This record gives sequence, structure tokens and C-alpha cells, in this order.
Amino acid sequence: MILRNVKSRSSLKQATGRNIKLEIEYDGSNYAGWQVQPKSRGKTIQKIIEKTLQGILQERVKLIASGRTDAGVHALGQVANFYTYSKLPLVRLKIALNGLLPADVKIVDLKNLPYTFHSRFSAKAKVYRYTILNRDYSSPLLRNRVYFYPHPLNARLMQKEAKVLLGKHDFSAFVASQGKEKNPVRTIRNISVIREKDFILINIEADGFLYNMVRNIVGTLINVGCAKCPEGKLKQILLSKDRSKAGFTAPSVGLCLMKVKY
Repeated sequence: MILRNVKSRSSLKQATGRNIKLEIEYDGSNYAGWQVQPKSRGKTIQKIIEKTLQGILQERVKLIASGRTDAGVHALGQVANFYTYSKLPLVRLKIALNGLLPADVKIVDLKNLPYTFHSRFSAKAKVYRYTILNRDYSSPLLRNRVYFYPHPLNARLMQKEAKVLLGKHDFSAFVASQGKEKNPVRTIRNISVIREKDFILINIEADGFLYNMVRNIVGTLINVGCAKCPEGKLKQILLSKDRSKAGFTAPSVGLCLMKVKY
């Protein structure tokens, strides 16, 4: 009887409610990451959007994100979804949200999707970009958007070495020690290292990422680019599955979630 009642409530919610997908852009400089944290650890993107939604819709809201971003990490295309009974038109909801959210968090798009859509489990791939400012002086305007590295970097060699990461591999050598993933196997579909004047852009698309995987790969590629890591060594590091053999963890400031693919 209890099970039947639970199923009945679930069916009623699907029949009367909506599943709304949000595409979100934010500057993560002033936040302790995406996920809700204890108050002592600072404000988060998830918390501020949930609180704003609850004020508008007058109902409890729980955001489901495509994945977490760490403190200081930015997003151009983060995706989250939530369930609601509200009938408020999406156009009005977007205007209300962007009018109340702080200047460093905005909603790019909203869509009504089937109840089966899940921001995390429905995702096919994610695209991250890491931006390095590679010259002998920093930028006051971009200090929260790029990682300033004043020493010469060989972007062509970084691109050549990065190709060994393409495909399905055990990326244990690039996961943070506190990472809790039981399966360290991921598939990198595309990776590129491009120099545009003073900037080096490292773009990585994969079916998923381990904790700090992108930043650890970037730190290792920087070691390649400045000749601290010999040519051909990156493949050995990958096969070793040993985090201590890879490079440093690049700062969060240069990392941005560009897109989530479904």
C-alpha cells in the first residue's frame, strides 16, 4: 500500500509539474564552487540560484547540475534542471531570475523538457577550456579569468604531447588524491592546445572528468611546454596511473566549463 501511494504521488507530480532545464553562465571568482556548502565555507552558485527560484516560485526547489565546479572555476554553459508545479511562463521566469541574481550569475536559457531529462545522467560530453596568459606581465582586467604564466611555453609541443591522451584511458595519474571516483576510466574525444597571441587555450572534451582532472592535465602540459617534462614522457605518466608522476594542479582561475552536450 505504501509503495502504491509513493508511485501515485510520483505519477501525479509528472502529470501536473514541469522539468525545467537551465543554461547558466557565471564568474566563479567570488564563490566556493557550485555545490551547496556549510555556511562557514562560503556562498555557492547552486545555493544562490535555488534561493532566488524559491523566492519567485514560492516553493522548495532543488537544482540538479550536470556536475560540480570548484571554487574559482567559471562557466559559460553550465546546465541544471529542477522540478516545479509552477505554471509561470519561462520568459517571465528568465526575466525575474536575471533581475534578482547577482551580476556574476545569469541564466542564458530555459527550456521545458520531459521528466526523464537529468542534467547529469543525460549528458553525453562536457567541454572545458583552460586559458593561460603567457607573457612577461599580468593583466589587471583578466586576473580572475586566466592563469598568468610568465615563462616561455612551447604550445606546439604541448599540442603534440596532448594527443596521447585522446581515447579511452585510466586517468588515475591525473585525479586529485581526494577524488572518490571508483572508476577512473574516461574517454577524451578532443583535446587541443592553441596559441592566440599572448594566450594559450587548452580545450578538452570528454564523456566525463575526474576530480581536478583538467587542472592536473594542464599542469602537466605546462611542464611539457617549459621543458620540465621531456618529450614522450606524457605517455609514460598516463600509463603509470601514478598521480605523483604528473604535473602540478593548475589554479582554478583559468578554468571554464564551456558546454555540456546532450
